[in-house]
Amino acid sequence: MNRPLALSTPSASTGWGASIARHRVLRNTYALLSMTLLFSAAIAGLAVALQAPPAGLVITLVGYFGLLFLVHKLQHSGWAIPVVFALTGFMGYTLGPVLAKHLALPGGAQTIALALGATGATFLALSAWVLASRRDFSFMGGFLFAGMVIALLAGLGAVFLQLPALSLAVSAMVALLSAGMILFETSRIVNGGETNYVLATVGLFVSLFNLFTSLLSLFGFGSND
Repeated sequence: MNRPLALSTPSASTGWGASIARHRVLRNTYALLSMTLLFSAAIAGLAVALQAPPAGLVITLVGYFGLLFLVHKLQHSGWAIPVVFALTGFMGYTLGPVLAKHLALPGGAQTIALALGATGATFLALSAWVLASRRDFSFMGGFLFAGMVIALLAGLGAVFLQLPALSLAVSAMVALLSAGMILFETSRIVNGGETNYVLATVGLFVSLFNLFTSLLSLFGFGSND
């Protein structure tokens, strides 16, 4: 009587139990993502209202990668959540001067609204597709990582060499890569490849942030001289 019960328990834990675990990670990820998006937006709005100065390239890179390192270091600790809010808040602060610059241009508010709407629609469409189809996009990981490294180096080159055409090409590249990252991160959660909702939240937040800023650059380029 006990042996059949013992044999059926592992299958339940790896089947139905695993499905429950993935659902919990997905639910916690979207809950934390919603809160961090609102927090980052509030910090960005405050930076615009206070006319905060740009953080600068060095501070931005050090702050971003430093806080990202701490998130990974503390991913299993209770301190991970405050560090996630610190990271997303810092990214919101760096976005504030960019938004202020666009708002000073003719049609800047419409450009920001268009980029925000396109980002939200893209995220919802891609997430819904993965959740419905449950397709595995883990094979894209290496390609996306290499693409982001190339985009980062090209973006730094565009900044130092003052090449608007290269900057525009980088924005288009980052927009496509960010869409791919949304597919990749969501499929990992759905298929059990990512079991830490803190890391899942950071991955999706960074993808959304990069998608929004790249679309903002592209739409801004098309709406002014």
